[in-house]
Amino acid sequence: MIPKIVKSPEEALEGVKDGMTLMLGGFGLCGIPENAIAELVRIGVKDLTCISNNAGVDDFGLGLLLQKHQIKKMISSYVGENDEFERQMLSGELEVELTPQGTLAEKCRAAQAGFPAIYTPAGYGTEVAEGKETREFNGKMYVLEYAYQADFAFVKAWKGDEAGNLIFKGTARNFNPNMCGAAKITVAEVEELLPAGALNPNEIHIPGIFVQRIFQGEKYEKRIEQRTVRPRS
Repeated sequence: MIPKIVKSPEEALEGVKDGMTLMLGGFGLCGIPENAIAELVRIGVKDLTCISNNAGVDDFGLGLLLQKHQIKKMISSYVGENDEFERQMLSGELEVELTPQGTLAEKCRAAQAGFPAIYTPAGYGTEVAEGKETREFNGKMYVLEYAYQADFAFVKAWKGDEAGNLIFKGTARNFNPNMCGAAKITVAEVEELLPAGALNPNEIHIPGIFVQRIFQGEKYEKRIEQRTVRPRS
């Protein structure tokens, strides 16, 4: 079995350089690769293109990279909770490519499966489709979208084993699984790292073939982006 366990985020991010394109899993602040993001901040790589459903908040998640002006371009679908993101976008400091949420997920999945492109009806007739090839199938118009090409994918799972098999929990399954294997190198950080064979095969969401490096993360905050509670009676 090819060794996949790395001992630290430093080792996990070996080879990350300025100007690279990175995928980062998570949905809102759920299931984000917190340790990998912290290491990206520490090593100070810059001019990054980041593919992620959202851009974190001002002091957490990808917001930490935005604070340091390490991101040149954001490819995402939801960015409504980050004031610094808004400021950089409106000032022209940050290039932004807004993508329909399902299209973003499918472009990751296409890269994972080895497909060069997909056709989707999302965005036809809007600015999203400007300059792109369109085609009619069974009386309905579709937009050609190319699969993403990323250097690294950073994902966060609930459990993993030394072979790279992963189990995600709850909402963390929204984008993390599609990014596994969708880049040249996939790095998985997990809350619990187990020996090979310890996971129930019927519960595994992503097989280890899609993961090149895996490590056990530390000190997960697991913030709630928008807390809604019932008023006390």
